[in-house]
Amino acid sequence: MDIYEAIAARRTIREFEDIAIEDDTLERILDAGLKAPTNDHMRNWEFVVISDKNVRAQMVELIPKTVSREQIDEILAAWNLKDEGQRRMYYDAIPKQYAMLYNAGALVLPFFKQEHPLLAPKAINDLNGFASMWCCIENILLAAASEGIFGVTRIPFSNELEKVRTVIGHPQNYVLPCYLALGYPKKGAVINEQYHFAAKDRIRRNHW
Repeated sequence: MDIYEAIAARRTIREFEDIAIEDDTLERILDAGLKAPTNDHMRNWEFVVISDKNVRAQMVELIPKTVSREQIDEILAAWNLKDEGQRRMYYDAIPKQYAMLYNAGALVLPFFKQEHPLLAPKAINDLNGFASMWCCIENILLAAASEGIFGVTRIPFSNELEKVRTVIGHPQNYVLPCYLALGYPKKGAVINEQYHFAAKDRIRRNHW
């Protein structure tokens, strides 16, 4: 599969078969992440792979296992979301947050080194490490797609970040931007319809 095919194949999947990803396959996928552009040439990225279901359960216990339709209605109203396609995606996604992390074929915690407070930047270049980490994550998702493996990310709330640090004991100067769940899609897994945009409709020449 070439890069354009992998980009076209990539999908967000939240329902996985109960199949672990082989170590050599996962290492190959994470190696692709480590080839992403990096802000400081050093690729100060580390991956914690959570394969022990007991550790997973501890780490995600703050995430609700079930969310009612009424609760989702309130969330979407608070976010003021009106687009029907976007709303359908959230109605599918929100109740699956716990299960998608717990049941993934591989649960990866991607960390990047950050020596100053991420949420108190003084200039946009203070976010260079954060931006580079997301380049790494995108490489991982594309490499996974080329292997027939799909994934999903979840951005942790502040209390979840504290819980993760308690459970796995990572250094204070490493930041977790997201949980990364990878796996083989379950038969019949929901694939939300995407809107398709063409570059020619988004390109502006020489000025806005």
